Amino acid sequence: MAKGVAAALTASLVLLTALGAGAFNCPVVIKQAEDLIRKAENAKIGAETRPLLDEARKLVAEARDHHAGARTKRDHADAVRKAKFAVALAEEVLVLQLP
Repeated sequence: MAKGVAAALTASLVLLTALGAGAFNCPVVIKQAEDLIRKAENAKIGAETRPLLDEARKLVAEARDHHAGARTKRDHADAVRKAKFAVALAEEVLVLQLP
């Protein structure tokens, strides 16, 4: 019985920790996007990838604004989504860089 209660408490603690971790995810993803954008800016990029980099910069700025003014979980989710999309665009720029 005591082992069952201990297992249930441990599972509850793990679940609550996992749920709470999402609330602090915005700055981490935004920082990751900024780092990749900086790396892409230093790469040899062509004219076809310049718009991708510009869009990534715009999205990371929007993500920062969403995070700063976040009132609900939805606002934080929007910030994370935009930052992740900026990460994807910056990674695409790095893949398409000139030799």
